[in-house]
Amino acid sequence: MRIEPRQHLLDIWRAMARNSIDDGAWSWGKWGGLSSVADAERLLCLMYPATEIAGFRLDDPDLTQYDVEKALGRPGGRTEIPGLLLTAVGDFMRRHTGDDERPTFAGGHYFAPQEDGRELTGKQREMEVVDSYSMSVTLCLATLGFLRTYEARTGRRDMLHLIQELKTACSNRLTAAMVSLLRSFTVNVFDAESPQGRTLCELLGQGRLPPRLVLQTFQRRFRSLRATLTESVVLGVDVEEALRDESGLFECGWTWSLVKDAPEVATDEPIGPQPNGVADPVPYLYFTVVALDGIQDLFSDRTLTLGLLNPEQQKLAEALRLRWEITQQYWSGIARFDAQRWPLEDIPWRTTGQQLESPYFSLSVAAILVHDLVRRRATDDDLTRTVDVMERLAEHGRITSRMARDDATALLLHRPGVALPLQGSEALGPPMRWTIADFSAQLLKRTVQLCTLSRNPDSHDRLLRLAEQVFEHLWQRRIEEGEGTGLWDDVHAVYPSAPRSEEPPSWSVTERVTECMVAAHDLYSQRPIRSTELTTLARALLSESTHLLGHEQLEVPAIPGSGQGRALKSLEIRLRRARRIVDERPGSACALALSVLGELETLAQARDDAQGA
Repeated sequence: MRIEPRQHLLDIWRAMARNSIDDGAWSWGKWGGLSSVADAERLLCLMYPATEIAGFRLDDPDLTQYDVEKALGRPGGRTEIPGLLLTAVGDFMRRHTGDDERPTFAGGHYFAPQEDGRELTGKQREMEVVDSYSMSVTLCLATLGFLRTYEARTGRRDMLHLIQELKTACSNRLTAAMVSLLRSFTVNVFDAESPQGRTLCELLGQGRLPPRLVLQTFQRRFRSLRATLTESVVLGVDVEEALRDESGLFECGWTWSLVKDAPEVATDEPIGPQPNGVADPVPYLYFTVVALDGIQDLFSDRTLTLGLLNPEQQKLAEALRLRWEITQQYWSGIARFDAQRWPLEDIPWRTTGQQLESPYFSLSVAAILVHDLVRRRATDDDLTRTVDVMERLAEHGRITSRMARDDATALLLHRPGVALPLQGSEALGPPMRWTIADFSAQLLKRTVQLCTLSRNPDSHDRLLRLAEQVFEHLWQRRIEEGEGTGLWDDVHAVYPSAPRSEEPPSWSVTERVTECMVAAHDLYSQRPIRSTELTTLARALLSESTHLLGHEQLEVPAIPGSGQGRALKSLEIRLRRARRIVDERPGSACALALSVLGELETLAQARDDAQGA
């Protein structure tokens, strides 16, 4: 199934309008307000494309395109759509702000007890989660940019008042999310003989390298990164002292919430009191990837061009960027630890902190590697090997291969998903878990990102075919009837052995698919891959066709304004365009040159026939 980002985004927006807009007003439904993560994901399904793709702009009614207006036609027209969205965002800000005026980031109903039959306490439902911090960064930046344009396009007093309120609310929430991301970053230091240390050594050595050699290579490979962490990141005295001991191993990244005993971050912004954390200082691959995605938006071209961050937020963004770069370098180095056989190529990945094993964790490490490949402009070898990993992950998830009978392991990736025990949550009640069921959507997103990065025709073609296969799989999982029609996620539609879901639409999967369509739009917006061989052929064809056209103009001088004169002028214009685009689009230049050669040959043949007669 070919990915058509514009058409598929419009389909998603139509489904959003049916689900979340009632009589021209925003409707959260019975599940709204119960999780800041789910509510932010729902809003981002609209706000993210509207602020990232020019053709989906909603902040300037005069530029809103007809099919976009019709997709969200329920509010009453293009002039009413911006007000509807901003009202929904304003309601979100109020719902997720505490009595002390501090923004809240509760996981809500996304949290579940590890043991069936147990009930979570109210304080546990209100626990903050990294997903919410990351989603809030993206949502607030999208809204602030939206407000900047719409404020100059509307004269409605009620809207201007709402815009001022949202500017303050979004800025405060953005700052609070950034501070919380800093306080949920952690470095876990452990001995090589500990259970974590043995797991990491086995993972890196893959049964081929002895633990002593693994430890020596680790110490050498990450010495500079260890020094950067010790000197540039505030982690607490105990951690800093342990990091200085090079005989130990370490991992860095984001845990699931605020780290227990995490120091407060000094800021003059009015974000209210900074709550105490309960999460154990152990990185999670899933939450690390989520954090990296959100932090990346802080220094995107759009954020920098529009100047969306105030001076205090710029300082926080620099601190987060340092952690972003350190984390990418660490996990990229871990993934490619052995040049002969990457640990990432040994699927499934085994986590050290939670002692879990799943292809989802392989995908998480691959996602971080993709971030790093984009940052440092990867080599063709790195790209080719990563493509192999993505193709194998699609097979492990039974996306591009048949689901075997009673293949429970593969099915668990999709329904109910991979359960993560939230270490430290037992301090407030029964131990909690977080379930992730977006394997297919994450695989599609990383495949499209890699495809955008790749400039190798073979790798690009493989990635594009894989992306189309994964997308077809996902598209079949849309809900066909009832609540959430046209949204996600009906796993039973693809895997009949999976139980039918009685749950509401998955805003998590729907938002990820929306991100994929934005990424696909970026893919098709860039210039096609330039082939050296095709460029050489195009230049040869242009040389011959230009020469033959000149010869034709000498042989048969055309009378100005005659049919033959117009025909030769048309050929000249085509050749001029072919020469102009030959470096960027050699295939198109070949096509133009061949069409000119064909017509010139027809003219020459007609002349030869006439002379022979």
